[in-house]
Amino acid sequence: MRLATFNILHGRSPADDRVDVDRFAAAVRHLDADVLALQEVDRGQERSNHADLTAVAAEAMGAVAHRFVAAISGTPGATWMAATGREQPGTAAYGIALLSRYPVRSWQVVRLSPIPFRFPLWLPGPRKVIVVHEEPRAAVVAVVETPTGELTVVNTHLSFVPGWNRRQLRRLQRDLTTFPGPLVLMGDLNMTPPTPARVTGWTPLTHGLTFPVDTPDQQLDHVLLRGELGPVTATSAPALPLSDHRALTVDIG
Repeated sequence: MRLATFNILHGRSPADDRVDVDRFAAAVRHLDADVLALQEVDRGQERSNHADLTAVAAEAMGAVAHRFVAAISGTPGATWMAATGREQPGTAAYGIALLSRYPVRSWQVVRLSPIPFRFPLWLPGPRKVIVVHEEPRAAVVAVVETPTGELTVVNTHLSFVPGWNRRQLRRLQRDLTTFPGPLVLMGDLNMTPPTPARVTGWTPLTHGLTFPVDTPDQQLDHVLLRGELGPVTATSAPALPLSDHRALTVDIG
């Protein structure tokens, strides 16, 4: 069983600043994941050719179950509001997706609050201050019927604001207490090791530098295990022809 997580940058390649849906589908096929967690996913956005990127990925990998969860309704960087799950069909949205080649017994969405006010944030890389209007975040939870038994899989994309992402992770951990184990949390947590493991007490299934894509020096993307699962037989952090992140894969059993 292969698990994979990938922040897809809405399908855009920094090399040519374009979203090519066929290129995105080919990247998903290359990952060959049985369960795939995607972040920064567009649906109905002009910048990604109005495509439903979750549906594209589902067809490419042969998923029998998939779910897109909007974090915001509208256009990132322009006019948007927090998604509620009750948006009108056809509304442009942006969020996360979870896809599986195995049947899914149940789905659930956890909504994670953003910082409720605008605030200045110093960015040491470009050495500048930006005013942050934090976007809402979400997690999607699936109880997957794998060949070796039920597995709870969670996908999320946490805040990039230090401290707030830890708060979101602790909140998510509490909300997941009642879900059956084993449980795997995947996604872009916007924090580096060993912080996610220290916050949750869960076991990292892989270590791999994932950001930035060409010369990665940070691991922002993670696969964490609560409970017991089969042995890890292989891991990888492949660079694909889109996104500013590398994907992260884990083979189990």
